[in-house]
Amino acid sequence: MSARREVETLDYIDFARRIIRKGGERVGDGDEFELAELVSLRDDIERAITAAVHGQRSIGRSWAYIGAALGIKRQSAQERYGRHPLGGVSRVHTARSDFGKVEA
Repeated sequence: MSARREVETLDYIDFARRIIRKGGERVGDGDEFELAELVSLRDDIERAITAAVHGQRSIGRSWAYIGAALGIKRQSAQERYGRHPLGGVSRVHTARSDFGKVEA
């Protein structure tokens, strides 16, 4: 039985980035249907970002934190990604601090 190799998330994302760039170079010498397939990756990337945002929210990350990571304001992040992909609003359990403030 072989040991399972763990890949860090940033390494995984960097690998995906290299593959997409090389795909673009290959499509440059290809047909129009290949270009359409490359363009369709935009939707896949947006779905991946949405899943990541919902995952971050499920572990308690704030909209301010997520907005900063996305390079946009908190309100913009919440407006764009605040709806759960299956419908409804993305919710996170909140906890009361010792001072009575709600932390999200």
